[in-house]
Amino acid sequence: NVPKELSVDYWNQHMEKRNGKLLLFVMVVAFMTTGIDGKVTSHHKKHLKVHRMLKMLNKPSVKSIQSEDGDIINCVDIYKQPAFDHPALMNHTIQMTPSYNPTTFKPMTNNNISAITVISQTWHKNGSCPIGTVPVRQIRKRDLLRAASLESYGRKDPYIPYAKTHGTANVNVSQANEWPQANRSMAYLITQGYSYLGARGDINVWNPYVEAKDEYSSAQIWLRNGPPNRYESVESGWMVNYKVYGDTRTRLFAYWTADSSTKTGCFDLTCSGFVQTNNQIALGAAIEPVSQQYSDQYQISIYLHLDPKTGNWWLQYGNKINIGYWPGHLFGSLSHNALYVMWGGEVYSSNIRTTSKHPHTKSHMGSGEYAENHFGSACFIRNVRIMDYSLSLKFPQWIYATTDEQYCYHSQIYRQGYLAEPEFYFGGPGLSYLCP
Repeated sequence: NVPKELSVDYWNQHMEKRNGKLLLFVMVVAFMTTGIDGKVTSHHKKHLKVHRMLKMLNKPSVKSIQSEDGDIINCVDIYKQPAFDHPALMNHTIQMTPSYNPTTFKPMTNNNISAITVISQTWHKNGSCPIGTVPVRQIRKRDLLRAASLESYGRKDPYIPYAKTHGTANVNVSQANEWPQANRSMAYLITQGYSYLGARGDINVWNPYVEAKDEYSSAQIWLRNGPPNRYESVESGWMVNYKVYGDTRTRLFAYWTADSSTKTGCFDLTCSGFVQTNNQIALGAAIEPVSQQYSDQYQISIYLHLDPKTGNWWLQYGNKINIGYWPGHLFGSLSHNALYVMWGGEVYSSNIRTTSKHPHTKSHMGSGEYAENHFGSACFIRNVRIMDYSLSLKFPQWIYATTDEQYCYHSQIYRQGYLAEPEFYFGGPGLSYLCP
């Protein structure tokens, strides 16, 4: 009990102590988030940006599925997926199916060297997404913090011709595919000279060793249009990419760019652009099983095709599943056709021949074995097809196999009498006595 004559002074002292503690708490919080000059620290700014970006990328889900590999797959309302954050797609109407029935493809079979086509993904063991939703791999805070910048997350480093970085004379656009790219090594099969509306292939699935966390290795199909410093591209296949996915699992990926990855495009659904229509396949999710040397061989079927009525590029998986499409609004010339198609592998590293750095990266391409080892050991792409304005799939009239580093990664068109048609093999171990 406080004497009446002291009650006012007591109350004032009590409030001063209380306000002092509150002020101290506010000062501590302010000190944690601001500098001495009272400005918000760059560290706090980055975390605020990360929070905002995560909220933008990870849309509210109808259902979430925890995969045994650590992924979380969110089943997102098809009309609330990330694609519609793109300014060009604000009033976009979803095209649920292609406007024409893509040619049904019957793969050629070769005696005693068959491979099993993989459709399942690891997360399928734990559930499925309901109709009306699309499966979206959840992006986590640590995923964004691995990126060099938030703006570059989920995007390849820009493709810069090696010749340009070393002061070589201007690159002739007609020789776009004859010039190696800085920090990249590719081994591929190419066809060009026509207008292509699609391409497919059965890609042998492996889990290659990737040496550094900022490197990646892929096996894929590219359809491109435009000069090397500003090309447009749609791509798909499998990839090992720690920087994007946070592990070294083999994952299904899709990629697009409208400017050689300078400012546009990304993997999967890590930016707005790709419109998913299917509720079964999650882009960026792990593929299993994978091939083992001299054991069972597994493959994925990838088919990229243009809908000539809408200009949308569709991605088909497993010979029957239309995952979704890249709207034609994202592109310029590529919304009409592709001028060249490539099938093969790519390794990204700062330690490859085109950088003149030694030692070379140990990152594998394909299975890590050279193309000459063929089925059961080397990585292959079979049943190669292109589609032209006849809207029918056919073997390319002209093909050429090449590699940027012939002593590090090999490519080979394999022809033998018992084969129904030529097969393409590629890959290699990177660093070796041939590739110092």
